Amino acid sequence: MERDDLIVNDSYALNAHHSEEEGITIRKKIYLVTVILSVITAVEVGMGVMFKRSETFTWTAIKWTFIILTLFKAGYIVMSFMHLGDERKNLRNAVLVPYFVFIAYLIFIAITEGLAHYDMDLSVH
Repeated sequence: MERDDLIVNDSYALNAHHSEEEGITIRKKIYLVTVILSVITAVEVGMGVMFKRSETFTWTAIKWTFIILTLFKAGYIVMSFMHLGDERKNLRNAVLVPYFVFIAYLIFIAITEGLAHYDMDLSVH
């Protein structure tokens, strides 16, 4: 049995029929996605290094910024790598809206339980 990547005459790459212009466009898109995700990650890491419970920003604002950047990154990954950005708006919304509603629900539960735990600790003392 021959491996698929060694078959020269009937290879998928030869049957793709991509022009050089399409290849350049695809590579530019890959580079753009890489740069955008790298910049967002660098901002997150830089914020984590610089704002260690500093007095310039409140810790709550820093945490919410991390959450928003992470959600943006997750949505962008889904739009790019799962090719959801190429679909119709209704299909995109049908996939992304429940995702963001679920994330908002998880954040709500975490905040509610955290505040309940905080209130319980205050009543003990």
